Amino acid sequence: MYAERVLSGMRPTGALHLGHYHGVLKNWVRLQHEHPCLFFVADWHALTTHYDNPQGIEQASWDMVIDWLAAGVDPNQATLFIQSRVPEHAELHLLMSMMTPLGWLERVPTYKDQQEKLAGKDLTTYGFLGYPLLMSADILIYRADKVPVGEDQIPHVEFTRELARRFNHMYGREPGFEDKAREAVKKLGSKKARLYDELRTRYQQAGDKEALEQAKAMLGDIQHLSAVDRERLFGFLEGTGKMILVEPGYLLTPESKMPGLDGQKMSKSYNNTITLRESEASVAKKIKSMPTDTQRKLRTDPGDPARCPVWQLHQVYSDENTRAWASQGCKTAGIGCVECKQPVIDGILKEQAPMRERAQVYLDDPTLVKNIIADGCEKARELARETMRDVRESMGLEYH
Repeated sequence: MYAERVLSGMRPTGALHLGHYHGVLKNWVRLQHEHPCLFFVADWHALTTHYDNPQGIEQASWDMVIDWLAAGVDPNQATLFIQSRVPEHAELHLLMSMMTPLGWLERVPTYKDQQEKLAGKDLTTYGFLGYPLLMSADILIYRADKVPVGEDQIPHVEFTRELARRFNHMYGREPGFEDKAREAVKKLGSKKARLYDELRTRYQQAGDKEALEQAKAMLGDIQHLSAVDRERLFGFLEGTGKMILVEPGYLLTPESKMPGLDGQKMSKSYNNTITLRESEASVAKKIKSMPTDTQRKLRTDPGDPARCPVWQLHQVYSDENTRAWASQGCKTAGIGCVECKQPVIDGILKEQAPMRERAQVYLDDPTLVKNIIADGCEKARELARETMRDVRESMGLEYH
């Protein structure tokens, strides 16, 4: 069994906004205290749609890492790295492309969606068609068993699981696998070996999932097995051979409810964002110029919070008392829209203050960020090399 690992990445597309913080980064900050985490800059993925203008990717990557650190991602708790600095991703992507059916790639839901969304750009490229496969390589190279995704990305994880199964089925049988597996069974001791055989038969002949779980738990508790024998026994148990690539599971991320300045979801494409490290003056100016209830024309007209985008931000940034005050004040014309906006400004600035403070350290000394990434790339590469050794060996590309 492999150690549990969480893997997540982000394309470097410029300064991150509060929607990214509430939708992704807050979750990363929580996960880093619960599991070993790997968070990476998906710069090769940025090329799948920005291949014609890659100049800004490097600067956007450094800015994005500073945003992560500002949000509270801790390099002592998580491994932060840049995808293209770990070339093993590309090697696994290439080797898997040899066995991935074209139809599988064309069926990925986001393939057609993105082509329609970015209709002005020629996306009939090999790289764009293959980006779900690159995404799978990103996950499988670290044998990550937990991938935080939104509902719309679940098909990507399912696709990765199918690929891992196909790979293990095609290449997972080392020469003499069955004999080696039977030798490993003997090392369990006669009592456990009998139980293992019985549970294996129950699972393979009757599809008894409980027997499978029981056998896995038993193997997990045995300390003296070598990693190779353990792998053989898991593969023999499930009838797959040696498990080279681990099928990932997903952690469903709650959808970000972060509204933008116009009431729509906060997004760069709607031009309605507040960035993580935006200046206090700019935040105040943006909130003050937000549209409010269009039917409240005069200060003395009562309004309806349900029609006002500012009210949506109160849901995120105000406590119950402030919300009651704003709602009551709006409906009775007891307060004006300018007054109503102030607690939201205060709430956002309070959330951003520690981010600005954390970021300043790295802005003052950019070598700190470069060192964090260099260190993370080294750790990530070590894990990636381990997987690639097994992949090359299973495909007969070891050349001893």
